[in-house]
Amino acid sequence: MSDAESFHEYARSRLPMLARVAYLLTGDPFLADDLVQLTLLRLASRWEQVSAAREPDAYVRRILYTQHVSWWRRVRREALPVAVLPERAAPDFSGDTATALAVREALARLAPRQRAVLVLRYFEDLSETETAAVLGVAVGTVKSQTRDALARLRVIAPELSGSLAEVNR
Repeated sequence: MSDAESFHEYARSRLPMLARVAYLLTGDPFLADDLVQLTLLRLASRWEQVSAAREPDAYVRRILYTQHVSWWRRVRREALPVAVLPERAAPDFSGDTATALAVREALARLAPRQRAVLVLRYFEDLSETETAAVLGVAVGTVKSQTRDALARLRVIAPELSGSLAEVNR
C-alpha cells in the first residue's frame, strides 16, 4: 500500500473521531471542520515519518490540540454590543440533550488549555500521563488544569454538579 493510500485510509477511519473532538474544542461545527482539515493537511505533509512510527494517533492529537490553542491565541473573540439582546431559548428538559448542551456551553467558557485537558481526560478517556504527552506538559500540570477546570465548571455550570460529582470518583 502506498503512502497516499495509507494516509487516505487512516484519514477516513479517524475522521468521525477527529470531527467530534474538534467540535468539543471549538463549539462550532464550521470551525471544527476547519480544524480537522488543517490537522489532516499538517499530517499529510509528514505522513511518511508519522506512519513509520506505527502510532499516528498521538501525533494527530498533538496537532489538533496545538492548532486549537494557536487559533485561540491568534484570534480573540470580541463581544459586539447590540441594541437589543436576543431572547434566550427555552431550556430543553429532555435529559441527555439538555446535559449535552450544558456541557458544550460550559466547555466553551473554559480556557483552551483547560478545555483540552477535560476533553482528553473525560471524552477521549486518556490517562493523565497520556494527556500530558499529547499536550507536551508535565503530569502535574494536567492534574492542576483538571482540578481548576472542574472547579470552574462548578461555578459556571451548577446544573452539571451531579455529573461533576461522578467525574471526581
